[in-house]
Amino acid sequence: MEALRNIDLLVLLAALPIFILVGAPLIAWFVAGGAWIAGRIGMELAARRRRAALAASNRNAALGVTAMAVMGRVWLLALAILLVGLLYDREAGLAAAVLALALVTAHLCASFLTHLLDPEADGSLQ
Repeated sequence: MEALRNIDLLVLLAALPIFILVGAPLIAWFVAGGAWIAGRIGMELAARRRRAALAASNRNAALGVTAMAVMGRVWLLALAILLVGLLYDREAGLAAAVLALALVTAHLCASFLTHLLDPEADGSLQ
């Protein structure tokens, strides 16, 4: 189950040789990858606060923390793509956006499968 939860990191690592082979700007890989990892760290910190709020039977706080973390992650990734596209070049922005799309898709598929295989896992707000 742990490998399934970290499939997005495997996609990120697998994308590096692909970026090198196709000659995509590596700045896009570093910026999008850095934003993705920062977002993962933020989600983990939010998950800890969510668990504490659920332990205190405060579902509203747990939902609020989760919503803030998810929206923050989306904004962080979007801002990283925008900045690399504006400050470096449009090709780098496109490469960062494609990488972000692959990472988000892998993460969502892994989350779906994790909850499908183990509905009582520590990700639900039950």
